[in-house]
Amino acid sequence: MEINGNSNDVLHIVVFPFFAFGHISPFVQLSNKLSFHGVKVSFFTASGNASRVKSMLNSAPTTCIVPLTLPQVEGLPPGAESTAELTPITAELLKVALDQMQPQIKSLLSNLKPHFVLFDFAQDWLPKMADELGIKSVYYSVFVALSTAFLTCPARVPQPKNYPSLEVMKKPPPGFPHTSVTSVKTFEAQDFLYIFKSFHGGPTVYDRVLSGLKGCSAILAKTCSQMEGPYIEYVKSQFKKPVFLVGPVVPDPPTGELEERWGNWLNKFESGTVIYSSFGSETFLTDDQIKELALGLEETGLPFFLVLNFPANIDVSAELNRVLPKGFMERVKERGRGIIHSGWVQQQHILAHSSVGCYVCHAGFSSVIEALVNDCQVVMLPQKGDQFLNAKLVSGDMKAGVEVNRRDEDGYFGKQDIKEAVEMVMMEVDKEPGKFFRENQKKWKEFLLNKDIQCKFIEDLVYEMKGMAKISSN
Repeated sequence: MEINGNSNDVLHIVVFPFFAFGHISPFVQLSNKLSFHGVKVSFFTASGNASRVKSMLNSAPTTCIVPLTLPQVEGLPPGAESTAELTPITAELLKVALDQMQPQIKSLLSNLKPHFVLFDFAQDWLPKMADELGIKSVYYSVFVALSTAFLTCPARVPQPKNYPSLEVMKKPPPGFPHTSVTSVKTFEAQDFLYIFKSFHGGPTVYDRVLSGLKGCSAILAKTCSQMEGPYIEYVKSQFKKPVFLVGPVVPDPPTGELEERWGNWLNKFESGTVIYSSFGSETFLTDDQIKELALGLEETGLPFFLVLNFPANIDVSAELNRVLPKGFMERVKERGRGIIHSGWVQQQHILAHSSVGCYVCHAGFSSVIEALVNDCQVVMLPQKGDQFLNAKLVSGDMKAGVEVNRRDEDGYFGKQDIKEAVEMVMMEVDKEPGKFFRENQKKWKEFLLNKDIQCKFIEDLVYEMKGMAKISSN
């Protein structure tokens, strides 16, 4: 690790995501784009995550990983340094560990002397620290602007600590723009109330986010005005500071070949007919959800590739036999038109395969972008937090995918709801609204794959940051 301060003409940025790969990944993607444009990047991450982060970062002489030492926290298993290794409750202790790391972070920043530190939602203490060291702080929101606008702006909690009720959370905050998002369902609002809960005596997520957004020198959002113009303007009006846009940060095309067994299976089917379904490595569906999803996919009559993940130390084979409907695995095997897999797969390669035409997912925004840049129709079944708002943005504003219909009070969906959502974009291709969604998907694909547009987002960001740091852009 090289710590040598700054040269005057090279923009130097410290990048510091929260210890969750759902946050680390977008910070890595941004770091790769910035390093390509000559920016020096020092990437802060827990030492236990360093090797995985290194494998994700592009090799560049101007990029280095700065490993951090997590303090011992009662209840946090030794060696557990990301949310992937922890239950949601135990993962809250990572914020406790993070708060105890302030002296370590201050020492590193003092030595590195970067122009900027890009930080995440949990480091609410960082803007003040950076300011004391003469370093500019940028809050990098990995969530869509709709999420910030709906959930974590000052108008949401006009009186400090007077948090909203369930009914209030179902409606947008005062002054919210007129868009397709006019309310959320009861079960979604219930999930949003998590941001107002305190764990282990620490600040709530809402209070951390507000402190970070209010204290930082500038806000950086992983979005663009073409997708979210009204929400971006609302966020600007709420925080009254520069809001930089990095665009949707389209991932680079995958390298290498798709694993032979999956390639051979997918090659058996006609172009655009296979449904791929996955919910990420840290989202676990309930027994009922797995059953209804599996039966819904089967009832479409289309071939499907379903990835189901379970918490660590679970016997996957026994769990699948227990959860899936009786006879389901046998039927799927016999017909040869379905795969049920648990564990990591080459998702980008699969979505890029010509036979895959539909992606049923949790509406994580990076996953949606991966689908849109390929010829995949998007069917969304959001599970938590910002995913609910991503789904509303994509289906309601962008009109680039459909959301599975669910019961208001508890989010229940049945096999028929899955079947209808898939059929709308896969079979009813000459009928509205399916026809409209498919046409829009093509428009968004063209926009996302326009290298000039996507590259300009990064160029503009570097230009703006150099201006703030008083570095010549020549």
